[in-house]
Amino acid sequence: MTKIGLEIHGYLNTEQKLFCKCKAIHGAKLSKPNLNICPICTGQPGAKPMAPNKTAINKAIQIALILRCKINEKLPFQRKHYDWPDLPKGYQNTLSGAHATPVGENGKFLGIKIREAHLEEDPAAWNPKTGEIDYNRSGLPLIEIVTEPDFKTSEEVVEWLKQLITALSYIKAIDKNAGIKADVNVSLPELKGERVEVKNVNSITNIRLTIESEIERQKLEIPKVQETRRFDEVKGKTTKMRSKEQAEDYRFISDPDLPTLFLDKKRIEKIKSSIPETPQEKLDKLIKKYKIEKKYAEILTKKIEIVEFFEKIIVKTNPKLATRWVTEELLSVLNYNKKELEEVEIEPAHFIELLKLIDAKSITELKAKEILRTWKERSSSPKNEAKKNSQISDENEIEKIAKVIISENKKAVEDYKTGKKESLNFLIGQLMQKTNKRADFKTAREMLEKIINE
Repeated sequence: MTKIGLEIHGYLNTEQKLFCKCKAIHGAKLSKPNLNICPICTGQPGAKPMAPNKTAINKAIQIALILRCKINEKLPFQRKHYDWPDLPKGYQNTLSGAHATPVGENGKFLGIKIREAHLEEDPAAWNPKTGEIDYNRSGLPLIEIVTEPDFKTSEEVVEWLKQLITALSYIKAIDKNAGIKADVNVSLPELKGERVEVKNVNSITNIRLTIESEIERQKLEIPKVQETRRFDEVKGKTTKMRSKEQAEDYRFISDPDLPTLFLDKKRIEKIKSSIPETPQEKLDKLIKKYKIEKKYAEILTKKIEIVEFFEKIIVKTNPKLATRWVTEELLSVLNYNKKELEEVEIEPAHFIELLKLIDAKSITELKAKEILRTWKERSSSPKNEAKKNSQISDENEIEKIAKVIISENKKAVEDYKTGKKESLNFLIGQLMQKTNKRADFKTAREMLEKIINE
């Protein structure tokens, strides 16, 4: 049976680095290399680290709690030594290692046991082809989540990681623009093969490909010793980097420049009380309490701002209408404008008003969609717009307009009579345009069909 374990690295969502006041910015946001650096994060002689970033500590605790870990109250920082160009001090400060205590341990998330979750600083970015080193990344606060080897397939890993990323997005602990990296451990005990670690796999897609290619490789080349490999995206397979290091190779020692962290129980409890319901808890609530279909509930729970917005409006509106308008219309407008809900000031009260106007047939859904599309920056009460654009439901009034449309579009009428059913949609569109989208859609369709068939 295949055994797969993960060591997941994510950048914590903080404004400053872990041991200095340099800005915690990286990736595409940076205009040039070595912009946010100082003597501390570049390892200059005599430079001493500042006290650890409080926000980073709190977010690490949040993550450990989400993973149902036991929180440790005494945290001594260690120096993890290795000789690599991206490590200016010659060691990495971490809460992992032979003599360390992680922030959290012995947890469980969606059936997978969590060995530990610990905090550490990121090395710099080294380009082995050019020899250039960018220290913008050096000292960024990283969370590392280490699972037990409980996964059996790449599909299990992918689904679990998606759920983990969604859960962490609920507490806004991870920098969503930076993504995650993972060291992937794969072994085939039934073949008596040793464990192989594939380092720094940088996307869920590549994690899946890494696992699948490594399983196939190990079936043909049973590993006799533990080793470290890398995934080659171009070739779609792993290549050997070196033999696997053991803990003693890193020469872990306590850092004399950093005091041991002591976490107060009140601090832990305060953080615990601030954590929102998990995506799974939200999903169960939507299905059981509000009777929302699972496919819609899964859409709603992908982002916490969407599900919390939905929970505010569902109690005051038609549930089916609210579900359809949030999962389809609202998300469509946000996607079109390439914005998140948190970037737009849409008041739940205004959205409730809009749905009630639709439900009462005071305005057509087409007109309501038009109003929603104007909320690109912020919402406003739709009541005034509704007064100016009240729905036309009177059959006699719609009949008069339908006759005008038919007389003005004789070719479309003839096309419809000869079997081109799409011509009716054209005629309906003309009628809706003439009424400024105020005509009841169903009545308009029925009236056009009736007059044409007569």
